Amino acid sequence: MTKTEEQNPTGLAAPAGRATWRHYLELTKPRLSFLSVVTAMVGYLAALPFWDWARTLFVMLGTALCAGGVAALNQWMESDLDAKMKRTADRPIPTGAVQPGSAFIVGWLMCIAGLAVLFRQVNGQSAFLALATIVAYLAIYTPAKKWSRWNTEIGAISGALPPMIGWAAAGRSNDPLGWSLFAILYTWQMPHFFSLAWTYRQDYAAAGLRMVSVTDPDGRRTARRAFVWAVLLVAASVLPTLLGYCSWYYFAAAAALGLWMLKSAITFLNPAKRETEARRLFFISIAYLPLLLTLLVTDRLIFRF
Repeated sequence: MTKTEEQNPTGLAAPAGRATWRHYLELTKPRLSFLSVVTAMVGYLAALPFWDWARTLFVMLGTALCAGGVAALNQWMESDLDAKMKRTADRPIPTGAVQPGSAFIVGWLMCIAGLAVLFRQVNGQSAFLALATIVAYLAIYTPAKKWSRWNTEIGAISGALPPMIGWAAAGRSNDPLGWSLFAILYTWQMPHFFSLAWTYRQDYAAAGLRMVSVTDPDGRRTARRAFVWAVLLVAASVLPTLLGYCSWYYFAAAAALGLWMLKSAITFLNPAKRETEARRLFFISIAYLPLLLTLLVTDRLIFRF
């Protein structure tokens, strides 16, 4: 068996040297990177007292480059694990479409370029927070998946930093609303990823990753964690109103969305419905976040405090 066959049990390997722009785009995990850009822009637009097209574009560009670079480096670091999991075995490195060395170079070039854009065209605070996100994701979260069952809680730190990048880009890094956005993103990730971890527990076990679902045969602990964090998410989502940054219209809508997600988390606690509800909770969480963030930004633009 060749090295490529060994890395790619699905048989989807591409000939060496035949990488296309689509393979490199996939290397950046475009959907996850897009989420980072969106959440950074939420922080930026919620804080900005006026519209600045040039600065807005630089915030988007810098965040996108950093997010894409981190994703490429993460795939470089975990290519051996990706090859063992069905849901990731067709990624560019395991299939042989992109060579590990190329992914390493592309990843670092994107990260450096993103940091340079933020530092030179936006401000030092946003660049520092972007650097903190890169370090937290690559140096802490990625290795933590192999040695700690608390890796989701650890990794959520880097996932919650993008809105802080946007908030800092508007010169408001120490404002309480920025921290409330961090709290929303942090708590949202828990039910989102715990439901995903339960659905793909066999994949994670095959790769030797220490997700809580791997050592939770009946799913009770995984479901309990998702429920507790869903409760905390409801509380975090209404903080902007309680802190005086959003209206009571936002409060009512955020509470309704939170209860929608909480209802699914409660059903996830039921052993008889756990398998199907895990997927439902995951998809509800995907719908929940853009709805809530749109409400928050719209409320801030209409009822500017």
